[in-house]
Amino acid sequence: MKISIAGLMSFLILSLGSLAPAQTIKLGTVAPEGSPWHLMLREMGEAWAKASDGKIQLRIYAGGAAGDEPDTVRKIRVGQLHAGMLTNQGLTQIVPDVQALQMPLMLTSNDELDYVKDRIAPKLDQLFESKGFKVLSWGEAGWIYFFTQKPVVRPEDLKPLRIFAWAGDDTTVVDAWKDAGYHAVPIPMTEILTGLQSGLINAFVAPPMTALAFQWFGLAKNMTDLKWLPLLGATVVSAKMWQAIPENLRPIFLQSARQASLRYKPDVRKLNDESVEVMKKHGLVVHKVPPEVIADWEQRARAGSRRLIGKSVSAQMVAEVERLRNEYRNSQRAN
Repeated sequence: MKISIAGLMSFLILSLGSLAPAQTIKLGTVAPEGSPWHLMLREMGEAWAKASDGKIQLRIYAGGAAGDEPDTVRKIRVGQLHAGMLTNQGLTQIVPDVQALQMPLMLTSNDELDYVKDRIAPKLDQLFESKGFKVLSWGEAGWIYFFTQKPVVRPEDLKPLRIFAWAGDDTTVVDAWKDAGYHAVPIPMTEILTGLQSGLINAFVAPPMTALAFQWFGLAKNMTDLKWLPLLGATVVSAKMWQAIPENLRPIFLQSARQASLRYKPDVRKLNDESVEVMKKHGLVVHKVPPEVIADWEQRARAGSRRLIGKSVSAQMVAEVERLRNEYRNSQRAN
């Protein structure tokens, strides 16, 4: 049987196409392996692989293997990574107005957080798209508390201590701590443990699960029982990579990401509470803050926030968060 040159070329092209390697989406995160956030990403990746018949694979660089969050954002921008699961530190490198949801003592409960976040997320999604990123899902890491090497109950107790600040933060953030009366030391998150060991820092703020997972609490065994602010997170992908995904798969990928995030949200909240109990069994001391002292903390928070508003975060977005918070609180009073 004779085969024409054109027919042979067509056969080779089709054969090579069927053997084309899977497309790999590289994602970086500081979330530890085995944590709920890592499990969420794995579930999302498995859904993507199934929806694309294995043609698109998600490769996860967990536990800071791809670097700190500023490193992750930089690598996404230059194409070394394609996506990231980021907390406030990485997200504000892209859209500073994310900070509006995380102003100290602005929000004080999960219900307030859910109400405000659900209503403001579409605006933030648009801002990320204008910066070349697609938000796949919003999530959270838990409420941030103070962990210190000496007991802290009143704002004055924190003054002598050196507090961790994320290296790469706008200097305005460090100045905000200063305006509130405190001394912040900027270092990478990956160096918190060595910073506590060396005495470079003797206090940090983090969700309980993070303090436990990275064993930081072992060198700072006092926790102030005050929800300082919620630590939000989001999974983002570069717009360039998002456009490279076949159009018919994008809605499926987006839905998979958001379903996984919603499924793990209760686990994150539960595990943060459980983490406190585990750390207490290993020497953590939780210091209650009397109701009359909370007003003093709020005054310090406002002093630091004034430095951020209009510089690190827009006054308009902060005002919108405050409006939504008040709207929620008023609705609860009406009930």
